[in-house]
Amino acid sequence: MKYLHLIWASLFRRKMRTALTLVSIVAAFLLFGLLDAVRTSFAQAGQSANGAARLQTGSKLSFIQLLPKALEAQIAGVDGVKSVTYANWFGGAYQDPHNQVFSFAVPSNYLDLYPEVTLSAAQRKAFEQTRTGALVGEQLAQRFKWKVGDRVPLQSTIFPDRQGSKNWQFDIVGILHSTDKKSGGFYDQMFLLNWKYFDETTPYNQGQVGWYVTRVVDVNQADRVAKAIDALSANSDHETRTQTEQAATASWMKQLADIGLIVGSIMGAVFFTLLLLSGNTMMQAVRERTSEIAVLKTVGFSSRSVLAMVLAESMLLLVLGGVAGLALASVIIPIVSAGSGGMLNLPQVGAGSWGLGLALMALIGFAVGALPAWKAMRLNIVDALAGR
Repeated sequence: MKYLHLIWASLFRRKMRTALTLVSIVAAFLLFGLLDAVRTSFAQAGQSANGAARLQTGSKLSFIQLLPKALEAQIAGVDGVKSVTYANWFGGAYQDPHNQVFSFAVPSNYLDLYPEVTLSAAQRKAFEQTRTGALVGEQLAQRFKWKVGDRVPLQSTIFPDRQGSKNWQFDIVGILHSTDKKSGGFYDQMFLLNWKYFDETTPYNQGQVGWYVTRVVDVNQADRVAKAIDALSANSDHETRTQTEQAATASWMKQLADIGLIVGSIMGAVFFTLLLLSGNTMMQAVRERTSEIAVLKTVGFSSRSVLAMVLAESMLLLVLGGVAGLALASVIIPIVSAGSGGMLNLPQVGAGSWGLGLALMALIGFAVGALPAWKAMRLNIVDALAGR
């Protein structure tokens, strides 16, 4: 640490160049913090205690393939199954096709399997008794300023009614509240409509369901129960795949986009560019100080001391920018989550992200400083002072 003042002075010898490089590093680690939060958010889907006790059964062929409703009674009879429900994807949009809504057609017992979603008894009764009734998540209601009693038009991107129109009308009879903060961003955005009304109104469903949700008696027996459920439709034209809620959610996401691959590819490109940029900065900085390094060696600094100082300068550059970037991400993430109206429920930059970030700072700092530090260590004093 006794050479810190020398390292600091060397780092900011060219203030403008160092400042621009620091801005690039801050931007890279800010992006790292944000994207890692997105990756973590998707990875955490279905990991709640309630989610661990639920299984989802969908078509083995494709998630858009429908299943016969007759499977409900068969699944309910499987040993280890506590309760079963089902749902259909509705694909609704409000006013504009870009205002997509997480809309599902569900039966009256759907909420029994989701204790983390609360609803008053009166509103639940109204949903059961109102053919066109709908339940909406708290954040979704706030987003569009909906309230109980409103009649809401939704345009289905998939299903027309029997007259061929994709414009549907629903009456809001209840507001859903989520007690699960980890998954609340999804539950608070749900729009639930009556499955019976949906099935009777569109000619394209005809008593079929999109997927089944099963609650198991013992989570330790979930694998056995999943295999027993899939065995019900083995070698039929509607073979199923039963997974944990977390695995099913991840599978859905991967069919839309591989979040992990996307995040990894973006960060790989960002850090490769950062490696070249900061490496060029360090090479140029050491090249400009050739005579100064020779003087340091002349007055008694060993070659290893020079090597250590150049490496420390490189790593200090990365740590300053990287810590600032991750700190900025910690400030921005809550703002992004709040601004999304609950659509994004991004976790804070946790210990794991900080640890990975610091490791990347040290690794990149060492990589960009290794070559100039090696050249500085091997510098010949006579040649350097002679300008050769």
